Amino acid sequence: MQALRLVDGLVSLAEIRPPTLDDRVMEKRPAAIVRVTTAGVCNTDLELVRGYMDFNGTLGHEFVGVVEAADDPAWIGRRVCGDINAACTSCAVCEAGRPHHCPVRSVLGIMNHDGAFAERLRLPIANLYEVPEHVTDDAAVFTEPLAAGFEILEQVAIGSSDRVLVMGDGKLGLLCGLALSTSGCALTVSGKHDHKLAIAKGYGATTERVDGLRDLPGGFDVVIEATGRAEGLAGALDRVRPGGTIVLKTTVAEPRGVDTNRLVIDEITIVGSRCGPFARALTALGDGLDPRPLILERFPLSRGVDAIAKASERGALKVLIDVQK
Repeated sequence: MQALRLVDGLVSLAEIRPPTLDDRVMEKRPAAIVRVTTAGVCNTDLELVRGYMDFNGTLGHEFVGVVEAADDPAWIGRRVCGDINAACTSCAVCEAGRPHHCPVRSVLGIMNHDGAFAERLRLPIANLYEVPEHVTDDAAVFTEPLAAGFEILEQVAIGSSDRVLVMGDGKLGLLCGLALSTSGCALTVSGKHDHKLAIAKGYGATTERVDGLRDLPGGFDVVIEATGRAEGLAGALDRVRPGGTIVLKTTVAEPRGVDTNRLVIDEITIVGSRCGPFARALTALGDGLDPRPLILERFPLSRGVDAIAKASERGALKVLIDVQK
């Protein structure tokens, strides 16, 4: 089968052996083979190409597809998306109910697990979520990053009285804002691109155009740092009120420096936030939450290298890969 592979920092289309149900990496649970229909290019994919995680293998972790084979035949034919963390299920962390932090997990397209930029992928059945019939593939492919946005609401109590700032009008920032728009908070999204901020306005957020370095108002109860830049945390510290909370979403290959004295003096809470609740994201999609305005362009898998290049362009929104075309 064809797959878009990252090997020693170079991305190329390759012919590889399809996965089978016998390809157990570490998890011993019942597994499924999914025929991928559509996949999304994420900033994490681009950071992997730059050296993040030292990953080699098939890229991609945002997907929707159809189960083609499964240890449980009841799953065959279902349209699904999937949690990307394949946990061992037996360690103390898994038994404590935190499989996303299993110390020996594999992560689809990110760590020790070939990903979704391929005609087929393998995941444990327990990782699969059936897509509601009326949710399109183009919406369902956003389930994983939208779930990451809803993770904020799982971690931090946010209500209608809270002033919340999302820093960053890229794909993740806009999806975090979309998820937070369901909370009723006083939501602001900041960024540098009018066409992206227009998407945030579409789901009811106040928007703030940020042009270079200048004094910006602070006092936000919660600041979501989704700039995709190493210096984003320092900027978040300028915007959050004393005693407030910063939620970090950015993962970058380069290190970031920050004045930690301010964390102590202003008693700032910092929350790292990664993967989130798929069921909650799918319910929101089923109820009409619509991420599709983020779609910029789409490519067939045969032009996967071009898809990565397009997604790498400054200011690019979501690039999709139509795997079966």
